[in-house]
Amino acid sequence: MTDHSEPTAATAAEPTGRIVLLTTSHRVAPGVLSWPAWQVLHAADRVLCADPDHPQLPYLREAGIEVVLESPDAHALVEGCAGGRTVVVLPGGEGDQRLTDGLARLAGSGRVSMPDLELLPGSYDLPGARLLDLVQVMDRVRRECPWTSRQTHRGLAKYAIEEAYELVEAIEDGDREELREELGDVLLQVVFHARIAEEVGGEDEDGEDAAEAFSIDDVAGALVTKLIHRHPHVFGDAEAETPEDVNAHWQRTKAVEKRRESVTDGIPVGQPGLALAAKLAGRARTGGVAVELPRGEGIGYELLELAARAEAAGTDPETALRAAARAYRDAIRVAEGVAEPGE
Repeated sequence: MTDHSEPTAATAAEPTGRIVLLTTSHRVAPGVLSWPAWQVLHAADRVLCADPDHPQLPYLREAGIEVVLESPDAHALVEGCAGGRTVVVLPGGEGDQRLTDGLARLAGSGRVSMPDLELLPGSYDLPGARLLDLVQVMDRVRRECPWTSRQTHRGLAKYAIEEAYELVEAIEDGDREELREELGDVLLQVVFHARIAEEVGGEDEDGEDAAEAFSIDDVAGALVTKLIHRHPHVFGDAEAETPEDVNAHWQRTKAVEKRRESVTDGIPVGQPGLALAAKLAGRARTGGVAVELPRGEGIGYELLELAARAEAAGTDPETALRAAARAYRDAIRVAEGVAEPGE
């Protein structure tokens, strides 16, 4: 009968051994482990795992490492290290709170000669790894949520516009917390539309042709290709010393890619009027198209001239007008005796 009474300080003369908690990321392919992890696994006296479905088990066994399916408590684990032995524990995806709490209690009691405790990442997330979680969550929500499963590209279009404006507002407010949240909301629109686009078969309920399916990987892959191709000064032999040089590279490359006949091709006419006017003026200026601004009666032509002047001076007229409008809003609230927004 095994005695699970607490090890005592009287045994401190002998080596206390080592406990290694070997963590892995589910966002990294199973079997891909760091070299220190493989070294520890091969040298360990025992390797324990409580989860028979742990994704690393087939690869460890293929590498000749014996894994014992066992879920020891803290006392048994400390005893198992007696005599200087090394025990490696593979926690599940959610960790093992019971075990770590038990080890912490033993270490804090002062009555136990504790083995060395080590947390060793066998694999860890690379930058962007949480995007994999986002894709998985979006996939499940699309399949199981009664509202999300019925959405279409056209039905979601208005939300993309709303989220973009909320992002702009967060930028103008200088609120970092709000900025992070709004960036997430804009990202959701991208992932949501990409998930819808995976579904093949005739037309959706908006009458959209859904036969040509693509995924978020196709979206990301095309974007990577575009960024590399349009930055020959970064990924190639071209030179660019100024932002103007970069913009010229970008416009030339884009013109070849899109096979555009006019510098105005690709400008969405549905955008706000000031932004549209400035975009047209900018394209004409950078494209070297000598054209006079149209003249006419009415405020529209006056605004067109102001927008073109602002663009030539390096000012975004839409942003400038929005800032002035916000100041006007604040002045109205002051005149009404109403507190400033957010107070």
